[in-house]
Amino acid sequence: MDILIRKELTEEYYKTEKVVKKAFLNEEYSDKKEHQLVNRIRKLDAFIPELSLLAIDQDNEIVGHILLSKITIVNDDKTVESLALAPVSVIPEHQKKGIGSQLIHAALKKAKEIGYHSVIVLGHKDFYPKFGFKQARLWNIQAPFDVPDEVFMAIELTENSLKNVQGVVHYSNAFSE
Repeated sequence: MDILIRKELTEEYYKTEKVVKKAFLNEEYSDKKEHQLVNRIRKLDAFIPELSLLAIDQDNEIVGHILLSKITIVNDDKTVESLALAPVSVIPEHQKKGIGSQLIHAALKKAKEIGYHSVIVLGHKDFYPKFGFKQARLWNIQAPFDVPDEVFMAIELTENSLKNVQGVVHYSNAFSE
């Protein structure tokens, strides 16, 4: 499917949130509030406009969205900046066509280009490894809540960027509201 991936524009925020909401309506493991998470992240320092990307179809409609936002990995007095991949959204009628994968590849590439070194994701254990994500526990990186190891993953955008990193992930306040 012919899709254009580009940065989200401020005037598209409302439309994007409708797409995110629609994408998660029938998802079993969803609180149906991902669109509100996107809205809250945009209001914080954790928001990076260059890492809020849209998938646009041939009719110039938004069919998908991905957001990477700032997080930290904290171990005692050492803090390392990283990114959270959350959420990635594709409207139901366009799912299973590779759009989510295109969004993830584009977001990881852009994150590396603008100087970020790692990304953390809480996601499907069979989906994210194909992008290079591995269980975060391999680096002694833990989630701030109880979650199975196989769904809490990390990727190094720069080789060995997590080599001397360990600790607990601290998400922005947007995730705890």
